[in-house]
Amino acid sequence: MFQNTFPDRSTIADLTAKMLWEIGAVHFRSDKPYTFTSGLKSPVYIDCRKLISYPRIRSAVSDFGVATVMRDAGFEKYDCVAGGETAGIPYAAFLAERLGLPMIYIRKKPKGFGRNARIEGDLRDGQRVLFVEDLTTDGGSKIGFANAIREAGAEVTDTFSVFYYDIFKDAPETLAKHGMKLHYLCTWHDVLKVASEQSLFDKETLLAVKSFLGDPLDWSKANGGIDKLPSRDA
Repeated sequence: MFQNTFPDRSTIADLTAKMLWEIGAVHFRSDKPYTFTSGLKSPVYIDCRKLISYPRIRSAVSDFGVATVMRDAGFEKYDCVAGGETAGIPYAAFLAERLGLPMIYIRKKPKGFGRNARIEGDLRDGQRVLFVEDLTTDGGSKIGFANAIREAGAEVTDTFSVFYYDIFKDAPETLAKHGMKLHYLCTWHDVLKVASEQSLFDKETLLAVKSFLGDPLDWSKANGGIDKLPSRDA
């Protein structure tokens, strides 16, 4: 009954992409490429942080997130929702509120004073945790956060992001190798579909973006970035 009250996957992806366009969260800059944490150079960037400033949009995105997780993972699978510092924290709060679950957040590294804590909030042994961030590229950052959760004695089998770049086809497999299934609302391909339908990018820009999405490491290398992703075996 619950599942029938929410749009299907393709509708969620289309609506999320349109909301990202509406608030100006889609950015393109080929002459001065963006640099990801990994060192990858990219002509495109999605600013999911902007969503939190638009109450109606963030509410819809949160509802879509809950529907996606429940549909694809389960209704009673989690005891706690965790957000990754910093962009994942508000989305974890939105989902935790809707799911009626406790929330924690994970620092990128211990704060270096006081309790030297990396996990903030009340996380207990054996709790099943849904890990939340704003977006996913190659999935590497999530592995470190998941390790921190497991070291604290809890379990994490699923991770949710509003946006998945979908440029590294082995990202879901990399996360699965580290015990996590990836859930998300939309990808760059959904964003480009809306851009093409509504003529939001000129043809030259669309071609440049498609070139990056087709071979991100080659594009990155040609523009001064890395040409190989860091190992995620640890």
